[in-house]
Amino acid sequence: MNNKKLRAFYKAQNERLNDWLEVDAVVMAIADDALESMNPDPDHDGDLERCGGIQRVAGNIGELLPDEEKTKRRKAGRQAKLAINVNVIANILLLLAKMFAVFTTGSLSLVASLVDSALDLLCTLIVWSTNRLVLWRLHALRRRFPVGKRRLEPLGILVFSIIMVISFMQILKESVERLFGSSHEAEILSWSAIGSLVGTIVIKGAIGIGCYSIKTTQVQALVQDCKTDVIFNTLSLFFPLLGYRAGVWWLDPVGAGLLSIFIIYDWGHTSFSNVVRLSGEAADDETLRKLMYLAYRFSPIVTGFKNVTAYHAGDGVWVEFDILLAEDTPLNCSHDIAETLQYCAEGLGEVDRAFVTTDYAVSGPSGHALDAEWNH
Repeated sequence: MNNKKLRAFYKAQNERLNDWLEVDAVVMAIADDALESMNPDPDHDGDLERCGGIQRVAGNIGELLPDEEKTKRRKAGRQAKLAINVNVIANILLLLAKMFAVFTTGSLSLVASLVDSALDLLCTLIVWSTNRLVLWRLHALRRRFPVGKRRLEPLGILVFSIIMVISFMQILKESVERLFGSSHEAEILSWSAIGSLVGTIVIKGAIGIGCYSIKTTQVQALVQDCKTDVIFNTLSLFFPLLGYRAGVWWLDPVGAGLLSIFIIYDWGHTSFSNVVRLSGEAADDETLRKLMYLAYRFSPIVTGFKNVTAYHAGDGVWVEFDILLAEDTPLNCSHDIAETLQYCAEGLGEVDRAFVTTDYAVSGPSGHALDAEWNH
């Protein structure tokens, strides 16, 4: 298909159909189990007369999903773990190689590359440690973090972004000082330095390509890091070699300065993106349409909805449904419908938390007090 707009249209259509199929699969897998789990002790004697799916899996909704979806998510988890572990090993080896190479040359571009590798290792360790913390299910941590620890992941990336920006501001300062210094000799890259840079380009390029399809924040941060490394080390090799061959001494510090500006911009943008998401940025239109379709799946029991609000609280999405029920709907039915919708929403991969309120009137207050954030 040669028409780019037409190709993009059909791609968007396919993604939307896949979203709807996922919603259908989640509703069919979870709704009945959720309804069976309501009021397991109807005579209030302390003995459970029945045990629904929610009780059987101890609230772990993922266990109720279809086998295909569970396999898909577990595979993604294993891939993410493997990607992080491979990146740790690669960063350690590349850091050692560059530490050896930097002693054989005075190239500022190579020093910048060494700093980048050291920070790469720090980034990977931050991602690995936050990933471990999120997976820990200790009772004491559950009480301290009642809604989970998912926000540790973007917080870890945010901390690393700030470290990266500050470090390369120092490299930029050093390159300016070298430009206005007294030494005007072109630096020579040793074979070990060239080998370490070429090795970094090849290894990081391979890791980045291999991890590109894993759509988690930690792994995508590593993919961004690999992309940055390939560009950074290619230019770290190019500037001093060209400067030496052409006899232009200032190419090395100018190259280091340009690379520093690139890193500061790139990771500054990452830092800002994480701040925006942690601040409650609205979910994208595709996610919102998916959630609206989920609410429609409960028709005709749910006669409509007044509002569907979805926003980020870190990587995942928190969603608030305000649904409409018939005015004469009994309390127990209203509760069961709302909670079933909540569990179905939390069964979607994008959703961390769902809240459902019920109403019987189309008009009237909806949502939260508009001035609530100004009252404190």
